[in-house]
Order: sequence, then C-alpha cells, then structure tokens
Amino acid sequence: MKKTIVIFFSIFALAIIAAEFNKIPKSPETIKASYVPNDKFSQEIDSISMVGVGDMMLGTNFPSKSYLPPDDGKNILSPVKDIISKVDIAFGNLEGVILSEEGTPKSCSNPDVCYAFKMPDHYVNYFKEAGFDILSIANNHVGDFGVKGKENTVKMLSKTDIKYAGLTNYPFTTFEKNGLKYGFCAFAPNNGTIDINDSKNAIKIVQHLDSICDIVIVSFHGGAEGGKQSHITRSDEIFLGENRGNPYKFARTVIDAGADVVFGHGPHVTRAIDIYKGRFIAYSMGNFATYGRFNLKGLCGIAPIIKLFVNKKGEFLSGNIYSIKQIGEGGPIIDNDQMALKEIINLTKTDVPESPIIIKENGFIYKK
Repeated sequence: MKKTIVIFFSIFALAIIAAEFNKIPKSPETIKASYVPNDKFSQEIDSISMVGVGDMMLGTNFPSKSYLPPDDGKNILSPVKDIISKVDIAFGNLEGVILSEEGTPKSCSNPDVCYAFKMPDHYVNYFKEAGFDILSIANNHVGDFGVKGKENTVKMLSKTDIKYAGLTNYPFTTFEKNGLKYGFCAFAPNNGTIDINDSKNAIKIVQHLDSICDIVIVSFHGGAEGGKQSHITRSDEIFLGENRGNPYKFARTVIDAGADVVFGHGPHVTRAIDIYKGRFIAYSMGNFATYGRFNLKGLCGIAPIIKLFVNKKGEFLSGNIYSIKQIGEGGPIIDNDQMALKEIINLTKTDVPESPIIIKENGFIYKK
C-alpha cells in the first residue's frame, strides 16, 4: 500500500514539474524548432533572424593615429562575432566615415576636442568579417570629412557588398537574400541625410519599398543625446538647438507606411523597445562599438545586441537581448551582469507601459 502511495505522489509531482516547465519561455532557437500552426506567436518554420546594434566607430586616425585601437582594430568585434554572424540580416549604425586619406575635416576651433571620425579604409573589412549586411550612414558624423569622406565611405561599403542608405544621393537600397527581397532606408536630422522630420518624404520612401519588397527595415538617428536622455518623450526632442525628431511618432509613421522593423540610434544610451501593429521598434540601441573618442561612463557604456525573429511578412515573432559593455577605451564585450537588458526592461515599463511586449529576465522577448 505504501509503495502504491509513493508511486502515485511521484507521478503527481512529475506532472506538476512538467506543467511548470511548459510555462517557461523557450529560447528563440527552441521555439523555431517547435512551431504550432496558428499559435499566439503566428510563427512559421522558416522565420527570418535579424540582429540590430547601435553606434559603431572602431577608432579614428583624426586628429591623431593614437585614437586607433590596439592590433590595428582587427579584434575589436571578435567578442560579439558569434552572435552577429549567425543571423540572416545584421544591422548597425556607421558613426563616421571610412577614409584613409586626409579629406576635408569639418571646421573646429580646437582640433584636440574635435569629434570628427574617420576609420582607415581597411576597417570596412572588420564590419564584413563580423557579419554585418547593412549599415546606416545617416547620422551627424557622415559629413565629418566633406564630400570625399562620403564618397569614399560609399565606395568601400560597395566594394565589400555591405548595403547602406541614408544620404540624399542614396535614400534607400534593396537587395535579395535567401529568396526574399529586402528594402532598407535610413533617416537623420543632419545636412545631407534623409530628413527624419520630413514625414511626407519618409512615408513616400517606405511606401515605395513596401510595394516592391517582402521586408522593409527602417533606421533612424534621432532623439536628444547624452546620459540623461534615456527616456522617449513622445514629442520633438531638441539637442543643442537642433530638432532631433520625435522617435515615438516617427516609428509609428513609418510602420503605418509599411515598415516591418525599426532600429533607432543616436542618443548614445539605450532606450525602450516596443511593438506596434505587430512590428518591432528599438528607440535607441546606444553605443555599441565606439573606441577612443566617446564618453563611455555609466549608461553610455552599455548597449544591447537585439536579435529578432520575424516571419516572411515582417511580423515580430520573438527575440533575445544580449547585453554588452565597453570598458577602458571601448570595444564591445559580453556583460554577464546584463545591465543593458535590465535598463531596457525598466524603460519599456516606464515609457511604453501599454506595449504588448514581454521581456524576460533571461533576455527573451515575445508578444503578449
């Protein structure tokens, strides 16, 4: 009799454990392998994986070569390569130009504190080797070395087959990969870039891409800058007298026009994430790989790697947030304390409490 009771309670305990296990959110890789038709994630077995990161400036040879990283920068992205290179599409913001020659630096009263960035030509290979497919060149540093800096940047990216967009001459790009056609466009409030504050033009560009592409990815460099600018305001953000746009409104405007994924950057700190009409938004992904000339104190030194799974319609399925930190002069390394993840959880609860997104403490993200 006692043996029967023991067996009964053992089976009952195992049933409880199994039930609780099924409540634990699975990793995107596990979910991908166990799709159920018409489940709450609306997932398909052939989902698309993406990675988005924030600002990247791998070192500059202006005003001195002393601002270039050790070993000529060849290992600066190595700690994160395994995450970035193992997705279908990887995106980042190229903060500065690619130019070995002198160029014409922007006017500065004191070159020692002039934040003008140019990476040597061969540094473009580091982005390619790390796995990046598309880079935004719409930001406040793309004009640091005049026309020559812009032209050489475009030349080097084209040479390595990294897609780009964001200048008035290059408002968008399209490309095909694994049987799907992607459209990409980028916006900023700066001269020579596609204006983030011109909503009519933004809508026109995104609608065009949506009409000819399967998935449309939009990037923006907007929002006020600095360690105290973690919160979205849902209004125009002014920085040093410049209208840096309304990231909250802009993201919704381009999704209404047909965008599927919106990656934001510019404030140099991490901001909230969001879902609108089933599409994913990152309002700012912070300083990701910024060597030598960036303030990396406090919140400016942490950032996420955001990995997404979307279906062939661009609808958000699930994802993961990996936290990195930059110490010393900079360069991303994995942060086991997950400070960027914790920051995103708090900011999302505070700034977009109505968002239908769930962020778990292990970094897993999914829709309610």
